[in-house]
Amino acid sequence: MAGPHASPHLSEPTMMSDKEHSTTMERIIQEITTVSHRIEGINTSLTSLTLETKSMRSDIAGFQSRVTGLEQRLGSLEAQATAFQDQDQDLLYLRSKLTEMEDRSRRDNIRLLGIPENEEGADMQAFLSSTLPKLTSLDFDPPLEFQRAHRVGLKRSDKSSRPRPIISCLLRHNQTRQILQAAHSHGPFRVDQNDIRITADYSKETNERKKAFLALRPRSANWR
Repeated sequence: MAGPHASPHLSEPTMMSDKEHSTTMERIIQEITTVSHRIEGINTSLTSLTLETKSMRSDIAGFQSRVTGLEQRLGSLEAQATAFQDQDQDLLYLRSKLTEMEDRSRRDNIRLLGIPENEEGADMQAFLSSTLPKLTSLDFDPPLEFQRAHRVGLKRSDKSSRPRPIISCLLRHNQTRQILQAAHSHGPFRVDQNDIRITADYSKETNERKKAFLALRPRSANWR
Protein backbone atom coordinates (compact mmCIF):
# COMPACT_ATOMS: atom_id res chain seq x y z
CA MET A 1 0.00 0.00 0.00
CA ALA A 2 1.43 3.29 -1.08
CA GLY A 3 2.22 5.70 1.63
CA PRO A 4 2.47 9.42 1.60
CA HIS A 5 6.01 9.06 0.30
CA ALA A 6 5.27 7.48 -3.12
CA SER A 7 7.88 7.24 -5.82
CA PRO A 8 8.58 10.59 -7.43
CA HIS A 9 8.79 8.82 -10.86
CA LEU A 10 4.97 8.53 -11.18
CA SER A 11 3.90 11.78 -12.87
CA GLU A 12 0.50 13.37 -12.88
CA PRO A 13 -1.54 13.21 -16.19
CA THR A 14 -0.70 16.19 -18.28
CA MET A 15 -3.50 18.58 -19.05
CA MET A 16 -4.01 19.77 -22.72
CA SER A 17 -3.39 23.41 -23.15
CA ASP A 18 -5.99 25.73 -24.61
CA LYS A 19 -3.91 26.19 -27.76
CA GLU A 20 -3.60 22.48 -28.36
CA HIS A 21 -7.29 22.03 -27.72
CA SER A 22 -8.11 24.74 -30.23
CA THR A 23 -5.84 23.19 -32.87
CA THR A 24 -7.42 19.78 -32.38
CA MET A 25 -10.90 21.21 -32.73
CA GLU A 26 -9.90 22.98 -35.94
CA ARG A 27 -8.60 19.73 -37.37
CA ILE A 28 -11.79 17.93 -36.44
CA ILE A 29 -13.87 20.71 -38.00
CA GLN A 30 -11.73 20.57 -41.17
CA GLU A 31 -12.14 16.82 -41.41
CA ILE A 32 -15.89 17.11 -40.84
CA THR A 33 -16.02 19.83 -43.51
CA THR A 34 -14.04 17.65 -45.92
CA VAL A 35 -16.30 14.67 -45.28
CA SER A 36 -19.33 16.93 -45.71
CA HIS A 37 -18.01 18.16 -49.07
CA ARG A 38 -17.39 14.60 -50.14
CA ILE A 39 -20.91 13.64 -49.13
CA GLU A 40 -22.27 16.60 -51.08
CA GLY A 41 -20.22 15.49 -54.10
CA ILE A 42 -21.56 11.98 -53.75
CA ASN A 43 -25.10 13.33 -53.48
CA THR A 44 -24.53 15.46 -56.58
CA SER A 45 -23.18 12.43 -58.45
CA LEU A 46 -26.13 10.35 -57.30
CA THR A 47 -28.54 13.05 -58.44
CA SER A 48 -26.81 13.24 -61.83
CA LEU A 49 -26.81 9.45 -62.08
CA THR A 50 -30.50 9.38 -61.22
CA LEU A 51 -31.22 11.93 -63.95
CA GLU A 52 -29.14 9.96 -66.45
CA THR A 53 -30.96 6.78 -65.47
CA LYS A 54 -34.30 8.47 -66.01
CA SER A 55 -33.09 9.78 -69.37
CA MET A 56 -31.89 6.30 -70.34
CA ARG A 57 -35.21 4.82 -69.30
CA SER A 58 -36.96 7.43 -71.42
CA ASP A 59 -34.67 6.62 -74.36
CA ILE A 60 -35.27 2.89 -73.90
CA ALA A 61 -39.00 3.50 -73.81
CA GLY A 62 -38.66 5.53 -77.01
CA PHE A 63 -36.64 2.77 -78.65
CA GLN A 64 -39.17 0.18 -77.58
CA SER A 65 -41.94 2.33 -79.04
CA ARG A 66 -40.01 2.64 -82.30
CA VAL A 67 -39.31 -1.09 -82.39
CA THR A 68 -43.00 -1.76 -81.82
CA GLY A 69 -43.85 0.64 -84.63
CA LEU A 70 -41.31 -1.01 -86.93
CA GLU A 71 -42.65 -4.45 -86.09
CA GLN A 72 -46.16 -3.28 -86.91
CA ARG A 73 -44.97 -1.78 -90.19
CA LEU A 74 -43.06 -4.96 -90.97
CA GLY A 75 -46.17 -6.99 -90.31
CA SER A 76 -48.14 -4.70 -92.60
CA LEU A 77 -45.49 -4.96 -95.33
CA GLU A 78 -45.44 -8.75 -95.03
CA ALA A 79 -49.21 -8.79 -95.38
CA GLN A 80 -48.95 -6.54 -98.44
CA ALA A 81 -46.21 -8.74 -99.90
CA THR A 82 -48.42 -11.80 -99.43
CA ALA A 83 -51.30 -9.96 -101.09
CA PHE A 84 -49.03 -8.96 -103.99
CA GLN A 85 -47.84 -12.54 -104.37
CA ASP A 86 -51.44 -13.69 -104.50
CA GLN A 87 -52.17 -11.02 -107.10
CA ASP A 88 -49.11 -12.08 -109.09
CA GLN A 89 -50.36 -15.65 -109.05
CA ASP A 90 -53.76 -14.46 -110.21
CA LEU A 91 -52.16 -12.39 -112.98
CA LEU A 92 -50.01 -15.33 -114.07
CA TYR A 93 -53.09 -17.54 -114.17
CA LEU A 94 -55.07 -14.96 -116.16
CA ARG A 95 -52.13 -14.44 -118.52
CA SER A 96 -51.83 -18.18 -119.11
CA LYS A 97 -55.55 -18.34 -119.82
CA LEU A 98 -55.31 -15.42 -122.26
CA THR A 99 -52.36 -17.11 -123.97
CA GLU A 100 -54.32 -20.34 -124.18
CA MET A 101 -57.32 -18.52 -125.66
CA GLU A 102 -55.10 -16.69 -128.16
CA ASP A 103 -53.42 -19.93 -129.23
CA ARG A 104 -56.84 -21.53 -129.57
CA SER A 105 -58.03 -18.66 -131.76
CA ARG A 106 -54.93 -19.17 -133.96
CA ARG A 107 -55.24 -22.93 -134.33
CA ASP A 108 -56.47 -22.62 -137.95
CA ASN A 109 -53.61 -20.29 -138.86
CA ILE A 110 -50.49 -21.30 -140.72
CA ARG A 111 -47.38 -19.19 -141.16
CA LEU A 112 -45.33 -19.39 -144.37
CA LEU A 113 -41.72 -18.22 -144.29
CA GLY A 114 -39.38 -17.61 -147.21
CA ILE A 115 -41.84 -16.90 -150.04
CA PRO A 116 -40.37 -13.99 -152.03
CA GLU A 117 -42.16 -10.66 -151.96
CA ASN A 118 -44.80 -10.11 -154.68
CA GLU A 119 -44.74 -13.82 -155.55
CA GLU A 120 -48.42 -14.01 -154.62
CA GLY A 121 -49.53 -11.37 -157.08
CA ALA A 122 -52.78 -9.54 -156.45
CA ASP A 123 -54.75 -12.45 -154.95
CA MET A 124 -53.08 -14.01 -151.89
CA GLN A 125 -55.80 -16.62 -151.29
CA ALA A 126 -55.73 -17.87 -154.88
CA PHE A 127 -51.94 -18.07 -154.71
CA LEU A 128 -52.03 -20.16 -151.53
CA SER A 129 -54.82 -22.40 -152.88
CA SER A 130 -52.57 -23.41 -155.75
CA THR A 131 -49.18 -23.29 -153.95
CA LEU A 132 -49.88 -25.24 -150.75
CA PRO A 133 -51.03 -28.47 -152.48
CA LYS A 134 -47.86 -28.39 -154.63
CA LEU A 135 -45.58 -27.82 -151.64
CA THR A 136 -47.14 -30.49 -149.43
CA SER A 137 -48.05 -32.98 -152.21
CA LEU A 138 -51.55 -33.19 -150.75
CA ASP A 139 -54.86 -33.41 -152.61
CA PHE A 140 -57.50 -31.38 -150.83
CA ASP A 141 -61.13 -32.21 -151.31
CA PRO A 142 -62.88 -29.84 -150.99
CA PRO A 143 -60.28 -27.33 -152.20
CA LEU A 144 -58.55 -25.08 -149.72
CA GLU A 145 -60.53 -22.07 -148.59
CA PHE A 146 -59.30 -19.22 -146.42
CA GLN A 147 -60.92 -16.83 -144.03
CA ARG A 148 -58.02 -14.41 -144.55
CA ALA A 149 -54.44 -14.38 -145.79
CA HIS A 150 -51.86 -11.60 -145.74
CA ARG A 151 -48.25 -10.73 -145.12
CA VAL A 152 -47.14 -9.53 -141.69
CA GLY A 153 -45.31 -6.24 -141.18
CA LEU A 154 -44.37 -3.30 -143.36
CA LYS A 155 -43.13 -3.92 -146.86
CA ARG A 156 -39.36 -3.65 -147.12
CA SER A 157 -37.82 -1.50 -149.84
CA ASP A 158 -34.57 -3.48 -149.82
CA LYS A 159 -34.94 -6.41 -152.22
CA SER A 160 -32.10 -8.31 -150.56
CA SER A 161 -33.84 -8.32 -147.17
CA ARG A 162 -35.77 -11.31 -145.87
CA PRO A 163 -39.34 -11.51 -147.22
CA ARG A 164 -42.18 -10.88 -144.83
CA PRO A 165 -44.03 -13.91 -143.42
CA ILE A 166 -47.45 -14.85 -144.76
CA ILE A 167 -50.19 -15.71 -142.28
CA SER A 168 -53.33 -17.42 -143.46
CA CYS A 169 -56.40 -18.67 -141.63
CA LEU A 170 -57.96 -21.72 -143.26
CA LEU A 171 -61.66 -22.38 -143.20
CA ARG A 172 -61.33 -26.07 -142.26
CA HIS A 173 -59.28 -27.16 -139.26
CA ASN A 174 -58.57 -30.68 -140.57
CA GLN A 175 -56.85 -29.17 -143.61
CA THR A 176 -54.73 -26.99 -141.33
CA ARG A 177 -53.60 -30.10 -139.47
CA GLN A 178 -52.79 -31.93 -142.72
CA ILE A 179 -50.61 -29.06 -143.94
CA LEU A 180 -48.74 -28.76 -140.63
CA GLN A 181 -48.15 -32.52 -140.44
CA ALA A 182 -46.75 -32.55 -143.97
CA ALA A 183 -44.55 -29.55 -143.18
CA HIS A 184 -43.26 -31.25 -140.04
CA SER A 185 -42.50 -34.49 -141.91
CA HIS A 186 -41.05 -33.13 -145.16
CA GLY A 187 -40.17 -29.45 -144.67
CA PRO A 188 -38.51 -27.18 -145.37
CA PHE A 189 -39.61 -27.15 -148.99
CA ARG A 190 -37.15 -26.09 -151.68
CA VAL A 191 -38.67 -23.94 -154.46
CA ASP A 192 -36.55 -21.98 -156.96
CA GLN A 193 -33.56 -21.99 -154.60
CA ASN A 194 -35.73 -20.69 -151.77
CA ASP A 195 -36.36 -22.59 -148.53
CA ILE A 196 -40.06 -22.38 -147.74
CA ARG A 197 -41.09 -23.20 -144.18
CA ILE A 198 -44.61 -23.76 -142.93
CA THR A 199 -45.26 -23.50 -139.20
CA ALA A 200 -48.15 -23.10 -136.81
CA ASP A 201 -49.03 -19.58 -135.74
CA TYR A 202 -48.68 -19.22 -131.98
CA SER A 203 -48.96 -16.33 -129.57
CA LYS A 204 -45.85 -14.37 -128.62
CA GLU A 205 -45.64 -16.06 -125.19
CA THR A 206 -45.87 -19.55 -126.67
CA ASN A 207 -43.23 -18.75 -129.29
CA GLU A 208 -40.87 -17.50 -126.58
CA ARG A 209 -41.35 -20.71 -124.57
CA LYS A 210 -40.68 -22.81 -127.66
CA LYS A 211 -37.51 -20.85 -128.45
CA ALA A 212 -36.26 -21.32 -124.89
CA PHE A 213 -36.99 -25.05 -125.08
CA LEU A 214 -35.22 -25.41 -128.44
CA ALA A 215 -32.21 -23.56 -127.05
CA LEU A 216 -31.91 -26.17 -124.28
CA ARG A 217 -32.30 -29.23 -126.50
CA PRO A 218 -28.63 -29.46 -127.62
CA ARG A 219 -27.49 -29.26 -123.99
CA SER A 220 -29.93 -31.99 -123.01
CA ALA A 221 -28.57 -34.18 -125.79
CA ASN A 222 -25.01 -33.70 -124.52
CA TRP A 223 -26.00 -34.69 -121.00
CA ARG A 224 -27.26 -38.09 -122.06
